[in-house]
Amino acid sequence: MIGVVDVTDFAFDLPDELIAQEPPVERGASRLLVMRGEELLHDQFGNLVNYLRSGDLLVVNDTRVFPARLLGRRVPSGGAVECLLVRDRGDSVWEALMHPGQKLKPGALVVFERGGERIHGEVLGQHFHGRRTIRLTAEQGDLMAAVERVGHIPLPPYIAREDRPADRERYQTVYARDRGSIAAPTAGLHFTAALLERLDAAGVERTAVTLHVGYGTFKPVRVDEVELHTVDPETFSVSPAAAAMLTSALRDRRRIIAVGTTTTRALESLPVATDGTVRAASGDTALFIHPGHRFRIVGGLITNFHLPRSSLLMLVAALAGRERVMAAYREAVAQRYRFYSYGDAMLILQDA
Repeated sequence: MIGVVDVTDFAFDLPDELIAQEPPVERGASRLLVMRGEELLHDQFGNLVNYLRSGDLLVVNDTRVFPARLLGRRVPSGGAVECLLVRDRGDSVWEALMHPGQKLKPGALVVFERGGERIHGEVLGQHFHGRRTIRLTAEQGDLMAAVERVGHIPLPPYIAREDRPADRERYQTVYARDRGSIAAPTAGLHFTAALLERLDAAGVERTAVTLHVGYGTFKPVRVDEVELHTVDPETFSVSPAAAAMLTSALRDRRRIIAVGTTTTRALESLPVATDGTVRAASGDTALFIHPGHRFRIVGGLITNFHLPRSSLLMLVAALAGRERVMAAYREAVAQRYRFYSYGDAMLILQDA
């Protein structure tokens, strides 16, 4: 056990110009900072295969981002409204973040329009920090099909530009399958089909889990002590086939390397029997991984560079050690790595 951890222990200075506003010109052309044992190495993501070995199990998150950001107006005043769909409650009812918050009380009516197609909304409930419960109705046809056409890709707030048509492909992994995220599992954005083929040829095994990324990925830590923070629940699913591959790797003492913090949370939420059997599971997880967490499945991590004082940075520090991670981040800043969703990547291996 460790004592109370202060959130300020995860603060660092980051020049604004290092926050990536655009993806690399070519997918996979990112830099890679490798933390391997006590080594810190600088390389390119395309050389990832040089750091993995036959028998390693790479686990990806195959969630798919949907255009969850709706732009529209209040009815009848016409005032501008922004709505980020956060969680599907069923029967066309959603939890959402809405702006402007003060004017959107229960009973307020809104309409979102794009390309001549409309989605109508009624605010049902008002909650803290801009949260609302809203019922949506497509003017024509299926609601989610309408959201796909009317909505905008919800780029993170630190990308200071509007989304573009190209973001629908670039803010998506090449293996994305299961629609449901409002943010990409960004560590996976670096992979190309060609790199996956090279990893296959090198004997690196791969399986997929699903965790639909929600608002919790951006939720600020508003407490002073790390242990007092909570994360929003996110829906995840791990199939029996994936669980069997995890079980085999654990029993053979092969490395299990998670692609991203979302994958890590899904894996560490799984039940593991005393004989090492990993059980398939699905549901919600509110697991908050921070220093002091005992990892049962994940032994390595591919991840992007995260915000200061964020829960994602705390997860990385839980795996590799706070002091080592913060030193690596200082080195990344000094070497002008690109940060956050469209930025560069980091590979953490606990052994050589």
